[in-house]
Amino acid sequence: MYIEVILPVPLADSYTYFVPPEMETKISPGVLVTVEFGKSKKYSGVVGYIRQIPPESLDKIKPILAVETEQPVVRRPQIRFWEWLSQYYLCKLGEVCHAAIPSGLRSDSSFTYSARKETFIRLSDSYRNQNLDEAFQKLKRSARQEELFLAFIQHSHAAKGEITKKELLSKSQANSGVLNGLTEKGILETFEKEISRLQTSDEEVQVLNTLNDFQQKAYNEIIESFREKDVCLLHGVTSAGKTEIYTHLIEKTMELNRQVLLLLPEIALTAQITHRLKKFYGDKLGVYHSKVNENERIEIWNNLLTDSAYPIILGVRSSIFLPFQNLGLIIVDEEHEPSYKQQDPAPRYNARNAAIVLAKMHGAKVVLGSATPSIESFYNAQTGKYGYVQLNKRFEETELPLIIPVDVKELRRKKKMKTLFSPLLIEKMQTALAQGEQVLLFHNRRGFSPTLVCKICDWTPKCKYCDISLSYHKQANHLTCHYCGRIYRLPGKCPECENTELKPWGFGTEKIEDEIHELFPEISVARMDSDTTRSKKSSEEIISRFESGETQILIGTQMISKGLDFEKVSLAGILSADSLMNFPDFRAYERAYQLMAQVAGRTGRRKTRGEVILQTSHPEHPLIQMVLNHDYEGMYEMQSEERQLFRYPPYFRLINIDFKHRKEEILREAATHFADVLREKLGDRVMGPDKPAVGRVQNWFIRRILLKIEVTASIQALREILEDARNRLAENPDFKYILIQYDVDPV
Repeated sequence: MYIEVILPVPLADSYTYFVPPEMETKISPGVLVTVEFGKSKKYSGVVGYIRQIPPESLDKIKPILAVETEQPVVRRPQIRFWEWLSQYYLCKLGEVCHAAIPSGLRSDSSFTYSARKETFIRLSDSYRNQNLDEAFQKLKRSARQEELFLAFIQHSHAAKGEITKKELLSKSQANSGVLNGLTEKGILETFEKEISRLQTSDEEVQVLNTLNDFQQKAYNEIIESFREKDVCLLHGVTSAGKTEIYTHLIEKTMELNRQVLLLLPEIALTAQITHRLKKFYGDKLGVYHSKVNENERIEIWNNLLTDSAYPIILGVRSSIFLPFQNLGLIIVDEEHEPSYKQQDPAPRYNARNAAIVLAKMHGAKVVLGSATPSIESFYNAQTGKYGYVQLNKRFEETELPLIIPVDVKELRRKKKMKTLFSPLLIEKMQTALAQGEQVLLFHNRRGFSPTLVCKICDWTPKCKYCDISLSYHKQANHLTCHYCGRIYRLPGKCPECENTELKPWGFGTEKIEDEIHELFPEISVARMDSDTTRSKKSSEEIISRFESGETQILIGTQMISKGLDFEKVSLAGILSADSLMNFPDFRAYERAYQLMAQVAGRTGRRKTRGEVILQTSHPEHPLIQMVLNHDYEGMYEMQSEERQLFRYPPYFRLINIDFKHRKEEILREAATHFADVLREKLGDRVMGPDKPAVGRVQNWFIRRILLKIEVTASIQALREILEDARNRLAENPDFKYILIQYDVDPV
């Protein structure tokens, strides 16, 4: 028997191995096997399929060393999905395998899964199904043992006649010595039992909330659209109650005994929505993301493999890799979010797009939900590829927030901007806080300031390993490279002119927090960015304190724009709209609109209309005007025209090809050679090679080729062209160590 094994390495898609006769009965697609790879390295790999025809060259084929699992840990449909991902995103099957399977399932991992066990108490064999009079006779002279035995009868779970040792001792207020007496008399016995690490809910499950008229209309339209189309875009304004509609769609899917995957863009969102869904679904809801520990991830994986204990999975992008057996619905909430795109390492997949393919493989439906849809999704809805349902009223028919532009350039000219906050924003904050309401302040840059600058010669400190200025973090009192993560001490003087006055330039969330403390010393303030949310519970705690009203002002980056629901927020401040728009990227205006509209949408989410102070140097800018008027369609039309003209998505598909090498000259030659070969077949679809905005990261120089390919073009044909160019590059020994990375549909 010969098998193809998928190894978690970025080389070939699979490798052929021989199965010794004594192991043949244990082999099936999806089981894990141990193999030798290379000279002496042992790997754990997935059996992709059993070869029907023996390979031609038998002498180099090694035998597998062991079969690790009795049952498959990966299902056949998953392997088919992996193959699509590797084909479309131009990567190897092994890279998909590495991303998909929890490392603790593999024997080559440093992490070893261990089942969690607990000591339980039950009646011994001789007393099970017997009259207990004899047991009570034995305990006549020991009141404490008799009390403990009564507690066992009272509290042991009726169906199973067992209770944990810990619970029994707690309920009876007895000690281990009393329990030992009962076991020595042969009345009770202890045993070890595997228990789940996953949290269970004791709360009584509630019935779903009734949809209001316009939610019910949207729900009916989605169901109707599913008769003809597999994907439906739900375009609902912020605070329209999209989650309520999701719950009814989930309920309908579960009635058909099918599973639901609800995708969220950010781990920070899961705590709030988990709490809301647990009320309706209790322990039927499983949560899966990177901050769930490895043991818990494996438990969820194994549960889905065996008995589908979770009809509903709530998770972030990696949840698409779970072993679903009967998937009926995928909901992609905040579908426009760039966090659905995996950046590094490969596979550089977009979970939203991959989810649509996964659903098709399962015969499932997809709902894409957003108040500010991605231009690609809106285009697909407008052209009839997706169903389209609009929800344009807020839940309690509250008006959309009033957005007030403030011209900060004019205020600075008149010397009225004493802080980062305009006088109007300060006044509005004072009013909101005095009324017991809450404030959100948004700025999409963490740290104290983007960099330090010498007052005399304008020198700025840069990372030794990356082409990027170092960001100043005041609280930690150091400089940080936001690309490689290296930390540097603050320079005592400028190395160019020896001036000792180095001033922060620009501002980040840390500086905003500093100034808020000065303005409102008595007010409770929190900051939410990637510096303050590193641990598993930190984002949950920040959100929980703000939800409860303990925190009155929340300062944050884009994390605070993503679908969070806060009842008492009446005011939001967008501190620098211009920094969102002035970004060298074709999506800059789309992103800026989405971020500003989403931040605005966090305000006035119940019965009062919210207000947003939008600070900008260009209040008359067309995009700013569209934000003020909540004019999504206007933004879409403006961007759509430009993208069609300059061959960008949704009219063309983009592929970035990044080349990396330690020597800049060799890199430049290799990238130019590769581009020339591509132009032979692809012509003017090839742009570059160019130096990206950050041309060196961790001492690797970078050059980039951009391909603009028709959306109807065959990915397989393109893959062959790229393989040919790669092979021709490899003919030159100088280019042997060039790293090449593909990013399909970059965001």
